[in-house]
Amino acid sequence: MHAKIFSAITHGVVAHSVEVEVDVSFGLVNFYIVGLPDTAIKESAKRVQSALKNSGLPFPARRVTVNLAPADLKKVGTLFDLPIAIGILIAIDHVTIDQLFLSETLFIGELSLDGSIRPVRGTLAIASDAMLLGKKRLIVPKENAAEAALICNLEVFSFNHLTELLSFLRAETVVLPTLAQNLDNSERVYNPSLDFGQVKGQQLAKRALQISAAGRHNIVLVGAPGSGKTMLAKRLPSIMPQMSFQETLETTKIYSITGKLHNDGLVKSRPFRNPHHTISQAGLIGGGSYPQPGEISLAHNGILFLDELTEFKRTTLEALRQPLEDGEVVIARAQQVVKFPSNFLMVAALNPCPCGFFGDKKRACSCSPQHIAMYIQKLSGPLLDRIDLQINVSSIEYNDATSLSSVGQSSADLFVSVLQALEWQKKRFGNDGTFNSTMSTDSIDKYCVLTPAAQLLMRKAFDRLLLSMRGYHKILKLARTIADLDGSELIDVAHAQEATMYRSLDQFIDRRKNL
Repeated sequence: MHAKIFSAITHGVVAHSVEVEVDVSFGLVNFYIVGLPDTAIKESAKRVQSALKNSGLPFPARRVTVNLAPADLKKVGTLFDLPIAIGILIAIDHVTIDQLFLSETLFIGELSLDGSIRPVRGTLAIASDAMLLGKKRLIVPKENAAEAALICNLEVFSFNHLTELLSFLRAETVVLPTLAQNLDNSERVYNPSLDFGQVKGQQLAKRALQISAAGRHNIVLVGAPGSGKTMLAKRLPSIMPQMSFQETLETTKIYSITGKLHNDGLVKSRPFRNPHHTISQAGLIGGGSYPQPGEISLAHNGILFLDELTEFKRTTLEALRQPLEDGEVVIARAQQVVKFPSNFLMVAALNPCPCGFFGDKKRACSCSPQHIAMYIQKLSGPLLDRIDLQINVSSIEYNDATSLSSVGQSSADLFVSVLQALEWQKKRFGNDGTFNSTMSTDSIDKYCVLTPAAQLLMRKAFDRLLLSMRGYHKILKLARTIADLDGSELIDVAHAQEATMYRSLDQFIDRRKNL
């Protein structure tokens, strides 16, 4: 007696089809699961046996062999409980299901001991690739229905209990598929408690963060403790646009794989990830014996905020260089190579020295030149070269702290210009996900057109600041975003001058290293 059920497993964000073959035969009573299962899958024998018994369903007192094919593909997780249970019931002729239906359907779900069907990870990734795997139908736990229903042209059936599923498979009850969700992105997700209007002073930092949001430019904030770096960074999402449907799908897929989805099964607002500086390299970049996404992938299409940047391990920071350049992270293991998307906006904050008061107007620095040099050495030149905006955040003065006129623009005011700049980029690049910060060399030559006066200024900046070609291109990209905020087709002197100012910290940091 033999049965075959189809399921799937995710590697990275890609789904792979798995055939769950069940054979029930005479012999010594035992339950074998083969096909490179992990410990959780091996333990499913006990879960399936108890779930069938407690649901009033038979379990054969024979030798049961389950093969997860292909056998050379490593399987992890608990999502094979449900297909194994259905396979056993088919193999002992307790339920008869049309073979065409089985060949077009993927079963995933974990079983509780009472027969309840529990949610599993990676449902959205499996659903999005189901059509590519030649399937038109997906049977999932009830709690995973919302995320699976994001995929159009896929029939999604969800159930709370094993007996409900069997009743459906026997055509005893009619169950309608979960309707594909109509995701309304017309309104931005806005948190009124985090508004730039609450920040007094710091007009330069607000302007830099507006440019960062408009062109997706990485930014670092340097300043003394208490100057407002973290407060400013946490308000950056308030001037970011709402995610598109494709961005929502990509981000939700990553959160589905890691089991971090909300109750509604969607990630509707842009992620803001703020890992502690003690995080390991695997925790930040991703990894493990069975690679899982790290914080940079959880920040995909959102913001990765690295507070106290110089307190992170140098090796951990250096691992950011490739993801910042490519928008994805590649994790290589002996038997597999896994890719996770990591297209994020990096916002970093750091103190200028160990005590935090180097260059501060109010308090004197107590650090020796050697301590300052060692403190800054964690930031390599190649890493700084990938950060477009480098801003000095000064301590606020008393008059600014107490004056109502120092509040400045709110998030709504800043977002008007950001939206205008995004529209310029949309007309320029289309909907391919390109922003000014990710322009290619050819695009820079085509779209970063300088006025004669701006060309003269850039020539002087190139020589005096000892710019590399990457640094020069970074300034041009920044100037392009500033011009977009002003609604200008050409890059003028004011745009180039402001963009050059935001790279001046390179020289400042170099001087501190050489103290």
